[in-house]
Amino acid sequence: MLSLLRTMGLTMFALLLFVPILVTVVNSLMPEREISANYDMLGSSNRNDFVNLKLIPDWVSFGQYFKVLVSTSGYLHMFWNSVYMVVPIIIGQVAVGALAAYAFAKFRFPGKELLFFLYLTAMLMPFQVTLVPNYLMVDRLGLLNSSSSIILPGIFAAFGVFLLRQFMLQIPTAYMEAAKIDGASYLRIFVSIVLPMVKPGIAALIVLLFADNWNMVEQPLIFLRDAELQPLSVFLSSLQKEAFGVTFAASCLYMAPMVLLFLNTEKYFIEGIQLSGIKG
Repeated sequence: MLSLLRTMGLTMFALLLFVPILVTVVNSLMPEREISANYDMLGSSNRNDFVNLKLIPDWVSFGQYFKVLVSTSGYLHMFWNSVYMVVPIIIGQVAVGALAAYAFAKFRFPGKELLFFLYLTAMLMPFQVTLVPNYLMVDRLGLLNSSSSIILPGIFAAFGVFLLRQFMLQIPTAYMEAAKIDGASYLRIFVSIVLPMVKPGIAALIVLLFADNWNMVEQPLIFLRDAELQPLSVFLSSLQKEAFGVTFAASCLYMAPMVLLFLNTEKYFIEGIQLSGIKG
């Protein structure tokens, strides 16, 4: 009975969290005049006025998506700006994080524990604490107002090292010893044994990195002065508030890459989250 109640409670909670997404998708398929009629009361001071929240549109229209993709200036440009920033960050952090995690998990060297403690400290610091040092470093390198000012700090973030180290600690050392006896180098062991065994961790890291960097706002606003270099996450806030249909359609398109990535890596992602805390 308790298990049934828990399942029902979690189901209701999940449905409640899904409502904003459903409302966004439904409203993106409504004509602008229908959306305006439903949300005209948002700016009203009369307490008796209320928003007409509809889950089924009277007329299905894809005109809002046409406006976003064709008529709205800059949307696709900002979309590709986001892609050009997020993809290198993911690839770079996975590569750097995997190599560093391999060293922390399977090698012995002086100061290893202290160095890993520093990694954890950097990871646990609030974003605002590291923002100023990152800005000063990027400024000294002459990279301000370029995508590199976003990509480089993202590549060398500490989270990937921490997550992948958790997985590599679970790999039996006997596998590596057997490979050494067969004459395999450390690089060969890393590529042929370690990486295939941490696929769930890499998948979880990719999804988490994509979600974090796809939604970044503070870094672009501070590091990028040119509006044409801004990612889509910043551009969405500049859409006209009165054009609700365009905003809803743009939000749906903005969510689509994240949803598709999660659906294609769901199995590995869930497995990775479950296993990442087994061993420290």
